[in-house]
Amino acid sequence: MSKISKVAIVGGTHGNEFSGIYLIKKWQQQPQLLARASLQVETVFANPKAHAENKRYIDADLNRQFSAQSLADYDLANYEQSRAKALHQQLGPKANPNMDLVIDLHNTTSNMGPTLILLEQTPFYKQLAAYVKMQMPEAVIFLEEAEDDMAQHRFLASCGKYGVLIEVGPQPQSALRQDILEQMERMTGYILDFVDLYNQQAVPELPKLLEAFLYLDTITLPMDEQGERLAMVHQHVQDNDFKPLNPGEPLFRTFNGEDIYYEGNKTVYPAFINEAAYYDNNLAMSFLDKVYIEVN
Repeated sequence: MSKISKVAIVGGTHGNEFSGIYLIKKWQQQPQLLARASLQVETVFANPKAHAENKRYIDADLNRQFSAQSLADYDLANYEQSRAKALHQQLGPKANPNMDLVIDLHNTTSNMGPTLILLEQTPFYKQLAAYVKMQMPEAVIFLEEAEDDMAQHRFLASCGKYGVLIEVGPQPQSALRQDILEQMERMTGYILDFVDLYNQQAVPELPKLLEAFLYLDTITLPMDEQGERLAMVHQHVQDNDFKPLNPGEPLFRTFNGEDIYYEGNKTVYPAFINEAAYYDNNLAMSFLDKVYIEVN
């Protein structure tokens, strides 16, 4: 078992997601809060320019710029594309990362609670998730769509040997909520605790099965031929992240008051419901499957 010695905690990948930014500032003033016996922990402020301008990003979503193909293309040189290349050198490079673990902190306007997003399903990730869930029962485990080649993963967290995202909401953009910030701080602490125990081969007995939600697809808001929105997320779905949506149940309500129903053939579990940051792409929500993974 190789130890995980160097950890980077990243805040402000999106400049208007405030919890991670303010926690990074706190931890930089009080680094003892992150200290664990077997770890070297660094804090990184990913997109200070976007934060200064109170925007999610300046030119492009920073958290979509980290595929090997994009990182190798120096014609991609807008602010976030250039920032990604600098962060990749600091945290990665992916072929031989400087960081053993990258923890990327995010807020969502959706009612997702404290959510731990895993990039892979190897034994380390599954044990980490099980430990966090054991310490923080309200936590939700979100399994990202598997990549055949992690080098092509677009998320910042993929720069490290291991990488996770903490996604906590609901919190409005460019605002702070005490409960949301404290949930993010607690989850980050449990991750550091687990890694320290993992390094010492002192992980406690974990549950054998872990409930999780596996990404399936992302759906868009109904649009007309001119690209105008025809409907909004139905109140039956709104704020019900990770709750079942069954075939035949209402999904959208048109502006004329007509319901549009979910026509799938299986129950799904929506998340990122009505996420404000995704409106520029007319995304309504993600569909997930509830699964149980074996912890080994």
